[in-house]
Amino acid sequence: MKRHTSTSRTLFGLLVVSAMAFSLGCKQPAKKAKAPEADAPTNTTAKADTTPAGDTTACDKYKTSFCEAAGGDQSQACQSMSVVSALMPPAACEAGLKDLEYTKKQVAEMGKKCKELEDKLCTDLGEDTATCKMVRERTKMFPPEQCVAMLGQYDKVIAELKAEEEKNKPLSEELRSAIAAKDAASWGPADAKVTIVEFSDFQCPYCTRAAQAVDKVKEAYKGKSVRVVFRHFPLSFHQDAHLTAQASLAANEQGKFWAFHDLVFQNQKALSRADLEKYAQQAGLDMAKFKAALDSGKYKAAVDADLALGGKVYVQGTPTMFINGERVPNPTAFEAIQPMIDSRLK
Repeated sequence: MKRHTSTSRTLFGLLVVSAMAFSLGCKQPAKKAKAPEADAPTNTTAKADTTPAGDTTACDKYKTSFCEAAGGDQSQACQSMSVVSALMPPAACEAGLKDLEYTKKQVAEMGKKCKELEDKLCTDLGEDTATCKMVRERTKMFPPEQCVAMLGQYDKVIAELKAEEEKNKPLSEELRSAIAAKDAASWGPADAKVTIVEFSDFQCPYCTRAAQAVDKVKEAYKGKSVRVVFRHFPLSFHQDAHLTAQASLAANEQGKFWAFHDLVFQNQKALSRADLEKYAQQAGLDMAKFKAALDSGKYKAAVDADLALGGKVYVQGTPTMFINGERVPNPTAFEAIQPMIDSRLK
C-alpha cells in the first residue's frame, strides 16, 4: 500500500508505520534521506548453532541464557550473540556461563535506554493508544545504541508517531461528507446507513483483491442500506493508472462505471489506451464520446481532485477504505469488512 509523503522517517517511525499499515497494499516509494548511523538496522541473520544435531555445547547454552536475559530470540542483542557465540571457543563460553549474573546485569544496564525511550513515548502518546502498544512491542527489538539515537532526536520521533496516531482516528463529519459526496461513482442508496469509501488504483494488484471483496459486499448487501463509493488514487509509478481512472469516469458518465471497473480489474496487466478502448466497447459505451473524453483530458482534473482528497484523509497507499469514516484494517478481505458493516446496520 503507499505512502504519499515527502517527509523522511526515522527507522522507529518506519517500523511502527509498517506494523500499523493494516493490510498489504501498493505503496508510493518514499523519498530517500540519509539517516543517522545509529538508525541503521543490524540485520544479523546468521545462526550460532553449527554443531551436529543433539550436540549441546557450552556456547549453545551460553547463547540461550544470554538471549533469555536480552529479551528473547528476536532482540537485536540476541541475534548479535548468535553470531558471536558461533566464533567463541568453548572455554570462553564456559567462563561466561559461570558468571552469567554479570552478563545479565550488563544486559539490563544496556536495556535501560530502550525502556526510557519506550516509557517516554507512551507517556506522550497515551498509554491506551494503539501506537503506544506498538512502541512497547517494537522497542524490545532495538539495540541500545539505536534507542540512544532516537532519544537524541526525540522531537522528530514523537511528531511522527503522533501523526500516525492522528491518521488512524475516525474522520470528522466534514471529511466523511467530502469523501462520500455524490460526484463519485457509487453503488447503493444515497441515504444509506452504511457508506463504504474506497480509494483505489486500477494498476495495483492489491486493489484487485479489494475489488473482489467489494463484489462480495454488493452481493451480500443488495437491497440493504449500504452504499459503496469509489475514489481514485493512482500511484505515480503506475504509468497507466491515471489514464485508466480517467477512462472509468468517462464510463461513469454513460452509466457504465462498474461494468468498466470489472473489466479493467479482470485485465489489470493490459491497460494501454487501445486496451481501455477495447474494454469500453465490451462495456457497451458510446465510443465516440469515450474517445473524446480521453483525448481532451476531460476527467484529468477530477482524478487529481480525488488524489488531493485522499491526501486530506491520510491515504498513503492503495487500497484504502473507510466505513462511516473509520479506516478498515484490511480492505482486501470481505471477512474484515463484513463485521464492520453489520455492527453499523444494527
